[in-house]
Formats: sequence, structure tokens, C-alpha cells
Amino acid sequence: MPSIARKPATPLRRGRPTKGDQLTHPLLTLFLSFLRVECGLARNTILAYHADIRDLLTHLGQTPDGGPIPLAGITPQQLQEHLQRLKADRKLTGASVVRHLASIRVFFRFLLSTGKVDADPTEAIDSPTRWKKLPNVLSPRQAKALLEATTQPAPKGKAHNQPLHLRDRAVLELLYSCGLRASEVASLTTDDFKPTLGVIIATGKGNKQRMIPIGAPAQQAVITYLLACRPQLDRGDALSKGHLLLSRTGRPLERVSVWNIVKAAARAAGLSKVYPHVLRHSFATHMLGGGADLRVVQELLGHADIGTTQVYTHVDRTRLKEVHTKFHPRERARV
Repeated sequence: MPSIARKPATPLRRGRPTKGDQLTHPLLTLFLSFLRVECGLARNTILAYHADIRDLLTHLGQTPDGGPIPLAGITPQQLQEHLQRLKADRKLTGASVVRHLASIRVFFRFLLSTGKVDADPTEAIDSPTRWKKLPNVLSPRQAKALLEATTQPAPKGKAHNQPLHLRDRAVLELLYSCGLRASEVASLTTDDFKPTLGVIIATGKGNKQRMIPIGAPAQQAVITYLLACRPQLDRGDALSKGHLLLSRTGRPLERVSVWNIVKAAARAAGLSKVYPHVLRHSFATHMLGGGADLRVVQELLGHADIGTTQVYTHVDRTRLKEVHTKFHPRERARV
């Protein structure tokens, strides 16, 4: 395919698109509508696609007359240059580059299926090989310390004397007891909590719902929050209505706030490198270490591919050491 005359590439920007983003392309707009209406993808997933394709269009630049670049003329070489630049300029990991390529593949397959392009330039690009990085997990003792770090209320005069520590404890218990993502915790409604059945209904990626058992400590934490904290936060308006977890101002708790709650508890517990997904990783690892079936854990986590869940079978270091000691011939000779 002929190369495209274009302006010098614009420096790649970090972050997701904002309302002030001026970079638009008619085919990108059509693609995002397709993801939302026909695929029914979640808002965060659509934002991720938008950010990845925006990065591509920013790198390619505009045509000399300032119009949108003709996507039908993009070559595999240009896409490879874009991926290399992501890794060099943004210092992205291999996993992040693979995700960008996956987004670009979906975008061009959509364009090909709708007749907007005659060929898919991503077919000539191989996915980068990458090592699977083992997730960071907490030990059961560390997880207990993290949960108990929120047992004390804030000093008098702060947080308007609202018992926000009860809400924070509920957030941490839900993350660890149910293996939820931060976005799933933030989007919970009061109807999603089913104490009689002992389950919680989580809405995951692609708006797929799954029913997850909730342990007794987590149930009690949520019930205590509902009785002693949430009524003080509820503003009685449309913003508060129906949402399980509320902010100090009565608005629905956001994913960033969930992150901040975990980080604050980790500091109080003297732990480092702890974020919401670490509790999800710990949930899966401790379940498998306790003898849970891999397929069951896959269902609880909401993984579409069991290969994603299998990484947790390599994380339980205590179990690995026990198996090594029991079955390695040099170790058996010492017993």
C-alpha cells in the first residue's frame, strides 16, 4: 500500500480521553458506537478502546490539509512503528503493548467488516511474546492486618464525625471475600447484596453478571455499614438512591476512591505495593491453596478464559515448597 503524507507525529499522551479532547475521527466515532450499542461493552472497556485508538491516530497525525487521516492507507509498518513508539516513549510493558495491539486489531476488523477498508493491516503483525508476570499476593496474615486497619474511626473533627471506617471495612471485606474488581465494588447497588442467600451479584466486564458467595465476616461488615454509616451519607436524592457504597458527600463511591481506601489501609497496616487487584489476586490464590477447584475460581472471578485463572496455581509458594519436599528424590532422602 502507498504510504501516507502526514505531519510530524504528535507526542503520545498519557491517560484516557477527556471531554476536552479535540482529536476525533468519523470512523472512530462509528466504532465506539458499535462497541456500545451492538457489543454492549462496559463504559470502562469502551474508554480503553477509545484511548488506544486515539493514541494510534495521534501518532499518525493528520493529512496535510488538516483533515482526518484516511485509514484505508495505513500500512503494517506504520502500525509496528506505533507499537515500538509506545514501548520507547511511554515505557509501556509488554502486556500493555499487547493490549494496544488487540484494540487496533478489533478496530480494523470492524472497518473491514463494514467495508470502510479493503484490507486489514494487522494481519501481518505478530503479537509480541511476553512472559506472564506472577501477581503480587498477600499472605493470610497480611490480609487480616489490612482488614483490621480500618477498625478505628477517624479522629474527632475529621470526616464530619461520620463512621467512614465502617464503609472502608465493608469495601475491603468485599474485595477480599468476593474477589471483586475495584470497578465492580464501586458499581454495587443495595439490591445486589443478598444477605438471606449469602451472596452478592457483581456486574463485570461486558456487563456480565455473576453470583458470588459472601463470607460471614464480609456480610457482617456490609450490614454494619448499612445500619450505622450509610444512612448518614444518603442525601435522599437521585445520586444516592440505589448505590450501596457512598462517598462522604453522598455520591456513589468511585473506583479511584476504592483505590484510595485500599492504599490508606495498607499504609496503616505497614504494607507496601497493595492496591485493589492485590486483594483479588489474594482471594484467588488463597481459594486455590485451600483446595478450591480451578473452574470454580474461574467462575467466581468472572474470567472468560481459564488460562487467565491458571496463573494463580503458580503463586502459592507454601504449597509449592510442600510438593517439592514431598516428591523430589533428594528431598525424600532427607526425610
